[in-house]
Amino acid sequence: MSVTIQFCGAARTVTGSCYLFVTPKGQFLVDCGLFQGPKTLKALNYGAFPFRPADVDAVLLTHAHIDHSGLLPKLKREGFSGPILATRGTIDLCSYMLPDAGNIQETEVAALNRRNAARGRGAVTAIYTQADAIATLDAFRPVEYQAWYAVIPGVRARYWNAGHLLGSASIELEFAEQGRNGGPLRVLMSGDIGPDAKLLEPDPEAPTSLDYVFCESTYGDSDRPSTTHALRRAHLAQEVRDAASGRGALLIPAFAVERTQELIVDLADLMVRGEIPTAPIFLDSPLAIRATEVFRNNTASLDPSADLDRLLTSSQLHFTETVDESKSIARLSGFHIIIAASGMCDAGRIRHHLKRWLWRRECTVLLAGFQAQGTLGRFLRDGAKAVRIQGEEIKVAARIRYIDEYSGHADGPELARWIAARRPIHRGLFIVHGEEHALGGLLHRVAERTVPTAQIFTPMLDDVYELSTAAPTPIDVARRRRLAPDAVVSLDWHNDMSKLLLDINDQIEAAADDRSRGVIIRKLRRALEGM
Repeated sequence: MSVTIQFCGAARTVTGSCYLFVTPKGQFLVDCGLFQGPKTLKALNYGAFPFRPADVDAVLLTHAHIDHSGLLPKLKREGFSGPILATRGTIDLCSYMLPDAGNIQETEVAALNRRNAARGRGAVTAIYTQADAIATLDAFRPVEYQAWYAVIPGVRARYWNAGHLLGSASIELEFAEQGRNGGPLRVLMSGDIGPDAKLLEPDPEAPTSLDYVFCESTYGDSDRPSTTHALRRAHLAQEVRDAASGRGALLIPAFAVERTQELIVDLADLMVRGEIPTAPIFLDSPLAIRATEVFRNNTASLDPSADLDRLLTSSQLHFTETVDESKSIARLSGFHIIIAASGMCDAGRIRHHLKRWLWRRECTVLLAGFQAQGTLGRFLRDGAKAVRIQGEEIKVAARIRYIDEYSGHADGPELARWIAARRPIHRGLFIVHGEEHALGGLLHRVAERTVPTAQIFTPMLDDVYELSTAAPTPIDVARRRRLAPDAVVSLDWHNDMSKLLLDINDQIEAAADDRSRGVIIRKLRRALEGM
């Protein structure tokens, strides 16, 4: 029986996790996530899937993050009718996250279409609607950790706690009679692996002695300093005290699920202990508010040492669910903390707060997690002097700070140890879900010392491999690629255009007088006319 895998996302990039397995008896997906980052990559969300959704028999979902689950409503709308197998924690989170994503799609497309109409451009259709997302929830089926479930004839799956997020899982697969000595072919999909010092999650678990391991590499080239809960809180406390000295807003673009809850627990605890100034904390994200309730309802799945009572009982914590409540924060002066999605600053209410505060020196922006290439958060972290938000140029005068201890991902050494603990790995290790430097960093850590270099693979987007052979065999898909390989791994022309416009404005503003500005404009015009 042939077994193939197609890398439909998260290959040489972090987002869009989606892997298609095909056998003669059926096919299924592991994850079906949204692409984020450069517009060229995000355009894939609007295009056709590289498979027929109606032919997919089932989806196995590793966890609820949108880069893993965010295209499920589109999949169902375009013909998928099978079950979506996920843990109960993942289902509870998706019941809020997917409708929220649909609402964001509709809201942002409506705003874009207003701008397009003013420019004489055509209308754009949302990837899917909130109604599509709600309809998708009926397809979810709950699974328990470490229990076997039939997927399609000849294939079964078992979920292991990945320690990344409430309900997150690594998924073990067995394909009947395709492994060594006539036994099953054993495959492990890592999902996203949690770090050692996670506040709310237990340590990750997974099986050993596998034919293939597919491992994420988000932080594959990173070595975080060893940390503990106490050291992490101490770092957060210092950042908050520094921000408070500016007497303005502390903006924390936070991932609505888990990162936000961890930050609230620690901020509330630090205020009670007197280690940071007492100040109002605004949780300005309807999704994060609902996710907080989910965490309270799933305490049995979380680390019992976590003080979850802080999530809803702090007198300094204020939920701003409606748009009017969110706008009312703008009337505040002095030091206050605003936690708002999205974590990479690419959508949601954080963009409105950034427009209001980013140009002011009294503000601090504290980035608290991974910032994918091409996102606004990544440009801020990389030191941009000006950015464009919703078509407006905003100067960056605020302090931009970064704290990595709240990351939900294992770093390079932790990933290398996780891979080593899976040995023996008989046929191959595929490194996925990472940018070029991260993929290379993890490969360097494990090549030869853990897995022979010849058995390590770093697939490109849309690559297909035959897995039932003695070694994985690539299948030629050059004519079926949705993007050229270079377009996946680098910034696109949209990013270049934004930077060019900012640079032109800087040069014109820096010119000595109107005559000098006119010279710059004429040179630019001649350059355009000469093309």
